[in-house]
Amino acid sequence: MTKEDPRTLIDRSPMSRFQWGVVAVMVGLNALDGFDVLSISFASPGIAADWGIDRAALGLVLSMELIGMAIGSLVLGGVADRVGRRATILGCLVLMAAGMLGAATADGVVTLSAWRVLTGFGIGGMLAATNAAVAEAANGQRRALAVVLMAGGYPVGTIVGGSISAVLLGSYGWQSVFVFGAIATLCFVPLVLWFAPESISFLMHKRPPDALARINAVLKRMGHPTIDTLPAPEAKAGRASAAELFAPGMARATILLTLAYLMHIMTFYFILKWIPKIVVDMGFAPAAAAGVLVWASVGGASGSLLLGLLTARVRLLGLTIGAMIASVALVIAFGRGQSDLQGLSLIAAAAGFATNAGVVGLYALLARTFPTRLRATATGFVIGIGRGGSALAPALAGLLFAAGYMLDSVAVLMSLGSAVAAVALIGIRRQPAAAD
Repeated sequence: MTKEDPRTLIDRSPMSRFQWGVVAVMVGLNALDGFDVLSISFASPGIAADWGIDRAALGLVLSMELIGMAIGSLVLGGVADRVGRRATILGCLVLMAAGMLGAATADGVVTLSAWRVLTGFGIGGMLAATNAAVAEAANGQRRALAVVLMAGGYPVGTIVGGSISAVLLGSYGWQSVFVFGAIATLCFVPLVLWFAPESISFLMHKRPPDALARINAVLKRMGHPTIDTLPAPEAKAGRASAAELFAPGMARATILLTLAYLMHIMTFYFILKWIPKIVVDMGFAPAAAAGVLVWASVGGASGSLLLGLLTARVRLLGLTIGAMIASVALVIAFGRGQSDLQGLSLIAAAAGFATNAGVVGLYALLARTFPTRLRATATGFVIGIGRGGSALAPALAGLLFAAGYMLDSVAVLMSLGSAVAAVALIGIRRQPAAAD
């Protein structure tokens, strides 16, 4: 046994296979989020054809789960700091599966929109909980890398899900995409139960009656010595409150990270939500459009991996700002259009590379900036406000298209989100890392 604080022990010790396993489960959960969010994009050409809806109406449908994500992040981020990361994740999986199954049975825009809001509600809570869980499973040296890898699961989910969706759309209707998503979501319930225990940092903070036994059980699975007694609790062990995010020392980071996330995610979702419909409108088949979106996700996964590897040598903040600037240029380039699938796939991959690298950099900055007791609350707040505002992105793009604006003009306008985000991050460079 040891008398060392288990959080300090985890921070200083090398990552064990069990810890990397927890990270892998969180990567898988974020991949699931990626597919569930973009399932509506894969299905959108078929929905538009079946129901005869125009681009403006389709843009509203594409925004619905972003509204749900905003509400879920704001509500369930705080829940994850009160009842635990693991319990929140399991509850969110149930909500997501229900929403996906409901979407498969929808027979109109209103019904489909309601089910997408429910799916988004679960995804929003999942994002807040997994970001905190992976940060608390990793040691100090690998924390930024672990969070970046977790966030990089998002494009992996769209790659795998998009490839499967292309096959499903070739043989079945658009409803099959949602059925597949529901089944995949439910498969993660036993994985979380078996391989993702509650984080030690959360148990140390909340101190439930069986905290010592649960902490020792996790320490054993990590290969670390157990403890005979819990260290003295923190001075502040009260209920996490969103108001604390605006206390002295936190307010500047909260405001600037929220602004950066809000603006960049608008650019991000313009690319991901509209690629299939844009490609179909160029005269290509829906299955081919799903393939182009897969290439955007391949670029996104590559951007996540490269940013993660570079965090060991280059400052995270500088990397993220650089990704935002590249995002502006590449989204504008995407708007200039291509005449063949190869060209579309290449520019979509490049735009996905930059936009997703910016998103994963923001997740890592969130995990680094806020302490354990506020980590999920802060992540939920930033994601909630950001996703709520970003719900305007697909709808705004749809209205611009419906008003007669061409793709190149719409792309220039939507790229401005990443430009504003880069400026916001420049203002955060003096914020110190959190101390748990």
